[in-house]
Amino acid sequence: MIHGVVTKSLRKFMDERGWLAELFREDELGDIPRPGMCYISETLPGVSRGPHEHIYQTDIFCFLGPSNFKVVLWDHRKSSPTYEEKMVFYLGRDNPGTVVVPPGVVHGYKNIGTESGWVINFPDKLYKGPGRKEEVDEIRHESDSASAYKMD
Repeated sequence: MIHGVVTKSLRKFMDERGWLAELFREDELGDIPRPGMCYISETLPGVSRGPHEHIYQTDIFCFLGPSNFKVVLWDHRKSSPTYEEKMVFYLGRDNPGTVVVPPGVVHGYKNIGTESGWVINFPDKLYKGPGRKEEVDEIRHESDSASAYKMD
């Protein structure tokens, strides 16, 4: 495990109407920073997002489907006891889950399914700050040649 990364399986409560899943609960967040916003993204089959990292932002990603994802994390914090450790998860329709990614942990994910997949994120910072007037808190690693940052 990477220090500060939190993972949680998501349970789908199913009945004749469909299903419901609690993505997070205030009483279960503990020391995790509280969300500042929420967004959902669609990722096409075979497409990767990231890898990138944030200087200040904590992400709370939820992978529910309708596809499956390979999620890869690397600890890029030199002061961390797990510096340079890597974690790989397979989450989505077949294994719904949440991953909390603290600042300084490089993260990316790839849709490994055959249909579009959705990812919901509850970051603790507003994108581009209040009124979208600040610089984006993101260090991108897509073009890095370091093998640690490769999604495959």
